[in-house]
Amino acid sequence: MNKNITIASALLVSLFASQSMAKVSNAELAKIGTELTPIGAEMAGNAAGTIPAWTGGLNSSGDLKSKDSGRPDHPFADEKPLFIITKANLEQYKENLSAGQIAMLNKYPEFAMPVYKTHRSAAYPQSIYDIAKKNALNTELVAGGNGLTNFDTSYPFIIPKDGNEVIWNHLTRYRGGAAKRFSTTIPVQKNGSFVPLILNDTLVWPEFLVGGRDNKKDDNILFYYLQQFTAPAIYTGTALLVHDTVDQVKDARRAWVYNSGQRRVRRAPNVAYDGPATGVEGLRVTDDYDMYNGAPDRYNWKLVGKKELYIPYNSYNMLNTDLSYDDLLQQGHMTPEHLRYELHRVWVVEATLKEGERHIYAKRVFHIDEDSWQASVIDKYDGRGQLWRMSEAHGVQFYDVDTYWFANEVNYDLDSGRYLVTGLANQEPKFLKWGVKLKRKEFSTSALRRMGR
Repeated sequence: MNKNITIASALLVSLFASQSMAKVSNAELAKIGTELTPIGAEMAGNAAGTIPAWTGGLNSSGDLKSKDSGRPDHPFADEKPLFIITKANLEQYKENLSAGQIAMLNKYPEFAMPVYKTHRSAAYPQSIYDIAKKNALNTELVAGGNGLTNFDTSYPFIIPKDGNEVIWNHLTRYRGGAAKRFSTTIPVQKNGSFVPLILNDTLVWPEFLVGGRDNKKDDNILFYYLQQFTAPAIYTGTALLVHDTVDQVKDARRAWVYNSGQRRVRRAPNVAYDGPATGVEGLRVTDDYDMYNGAPDRYNWKLVGKKELYIPYNSYNMLNTDLSYDDLLQQGHMTPEHLRYELHRVWVVEATLKEGERHIYAKRVFHIDEDSWQASVIDKYDGRGQLWRMSEAHGVQFYDVDTYWFANEVNYDLDSGRYLVTGLANQEPKFLKWGVKLKRKEFSTSALRRMGR
């Protein structure tokens, strides 16, 4: 086992290897609030003192406030990097880097990773903590790990026993309940040129609809999602509607597309797995979005353990409206001076394609932040077993609304030298609007058709 995996994590994997479908005992749950945070992270810092203890994170009960909850002020703006990782000093830090990060540093000598003091800023509403604790006692995997039973809202397995449970925590993690986002997606060519795609999208869990969840109408629904392109002209009016399900094998994801050219709504069964994504020039497939989404049934999920990794964190520069997209994006990679990395503990999960299944990624290695269950770095391998792509989520704590999400996510293609950034909003008038009041009928095919017109 890799020497970076903690002894505690190794024991965890060994102890529970044969009990992947078991619920958490009351004795295990007693660790929540003493040894573990409300959503299962180790509360203590590391022995070296480079990762502090979790003391509640940045939350709405504190003095920190911002004028725009969707684009909060940088709480650590005065900090300077502790050091900067480059190709020249890579050997000194490689034990705390992923294979994809190492490949980026080797491929681009001018690429750099500024490392700052670690702040465990992730925090959530008390109601979400209460739900997570209840789920730990009640939620179980069904359908071979491809669905959940006795599950409520977010975080089914805060004391996970296998890789599948870790991935479900990422898939169901809390993202504000109901939010509307105005952002830009940019495929960056090998020479650094780009044409922005401007869009807005809306995400809501049934529990946060006006009137709340309807057990009949929302049966097996995890969340509703709506996306619409507003530029460039070739995509203007194109819209996507998704009803994501808790068990996508029993009841597959329901998706529809409104094509502005044809002026009609069509079912979109290819909006899943490695189906093509609109407008991104092949740099992302459907289940790359949000770092990873959708049914987990095509992979075997191995829980490797925990590791200390330099990951993007507290990336408030990505919300800075004084920076343009030209400032943030350059040939080969994002501009290093605006990046921020911190040392955090992550869960490491290896996903390998099942025999007889098809996907462009034969293997993925997930590095999932223990404090948020956000997939922060993912290394992706092709059918030959060669490292092909690497994704990073530039995480931000939206402290006014007790929500950790990312400012943007980036997909680097190590073969072509191109990359894709999703979620940029530095040049948009607004970015995220939280707590929007949404009705179920706004996520119908009729609403999709009206939106297109």
